[in-house]
Amino acid sequence: MAHLEGHGLMGWGDALGLAALLVSVGALVVSLRAQRDGRRAADVAEAAFARQVAADEEAARPRVVLRLEHVEKDAFRLCNDGTAPARNITFDGEELPYVFTLRGTGEVSLEQGEAVEFLMAGGVPPQLFARWDGQEELAPLRVPPKR
Repeated sequence: MAHLEGHGLMGWGDALGLAALLVSVGALVVSLRAQRDGRRAADVAEAAFARQVAADEEAARPRVVLRLEHVEKDAFRLCNDGTAPARNITFDGEELPYVFTLRGTGEVSLEQGEAVEFLMAGGVPPQLFARWDGQEELAPLRVPPKR
């Protein structure tokens, strides 16, 4: 009988050891998953930070912002409200009205905050299209109504 009792205790010990081993393996699996998820979260956070830095650098980059305003009668003003100079500004000739006089040649450069007046009359369109150094595509400029 003592022999059977000893065998029974040994069975319980084996079962407890097996249970402890299973709990340890489960904890290891959970730990490895948590570590992998932590790395994934860190990668996502790092990518988000890199995107934010790039967006901040792009927002801080000096840029040209051209705007037209009406002065009086046929006189308008081309303004550079941006943070960078606009060099060699040209307008698309197909969209220009009959009278369009901008410093004789039709080409002008404006520093940041600078403006130049010009004449525009005869079928003034709702917008003009301009380009300048660094701006390859034609950019639309809204023509304000005459006051």
